[in-house]
Amino acid sequence: MAIEFTKYHGLGNDFILIDNRHQSEPILTLQQAEELCDRHFGIGGDGVIFALPGQNGTDYTMRIYNSDGSEAEMCGNGIRCLAKFIADLEGVNAKTQYRIDTLAGVMTPELLADGQVKVDMGIPRLLAAEIPTTLDSPDRKVVELPLEVAGQSWSVTCVSMGNPHCITFVEDVSAIALETIGPLFEHHAVFPQRTNTEFIEIIRRDYVKMRVWERGAGVTLACGTGACASVVAGVLAGKCDRIAAVELPGGILQIEWSQADQRLYMTGPAVQVFAGKI
Repeated sequence: MAIEFTKYHGLGNDFILIDNRHQSEPILTLQQAEELCDRHFGIGGDGVIFALPGQNGTDYTMRIYNSDGSEAEMCGNGIRCLAKFIADLEGVNAKTQYRIDTLAGVMTPELLADGQVKVDMGIPRLLAAEIPTTLDSPDRKVVELPLEVAGQSWSVTCVSMGNPHCITFVEDVSAIALETIGPLFEHHAVFPQRTNTEFIEIIRRDYVKMRVWERGAGVTLACGTGACASVVAGVLAGKCDRIAAVELPGGILQIEWSQADQRLYMTGPAVQVFAGKI
């Protein structure tokens, strides 16, 4: 069976987008998605994203399979790419704002006039049970608690954006050996569903640098949910402002944790790379 796809990236975090509007379950298996993400034997990507029919009053449903053959609840860069993909599919009938159902809840991306996409990412979940992590009691926030990884004690803050994040602040993000330390964080026993891990260098209160090890994808050039979680962690730790630019290897995301409604808003690009059939 031939499958049409379109490749997009958000700050270098790249995805294979598939029009799956004709049925409510993804047309590929997890194993097939893993094979397509292989950069040598497949199309290549950090994940496969399916545009499925909407449910519960939404316009569309998003499902995302990671490059390691697991499924993620949501992806910040991915949902911006999905919004652009949907608008391209709809053509002249395209809207500028969509309500998209995900495993992490309903997200609302808005296509801006300058080509950027702004996404209402919802309210962060901060209690240990919501992450989930066993670093503290279930009803407590995990803010700058010690975690031993690779024989070193790291001060970590945990946030869920519908998917788990462990954030640690460092002096120099370029000095972190992500390929070595990332898997040890991801699979640490205190994270029963594994975790994304963000290493953050504070440049100014409104500007930070971030490198990320993504659960299920490894080293990536950007992570939208991670950028959101990192600003939340910075605010909780008293290190950064509620509106901040997050510099990732693939570019910059603008993040706002609104004081008014406690929701997170992420703004960044989504770019079509090429389309094909496999």
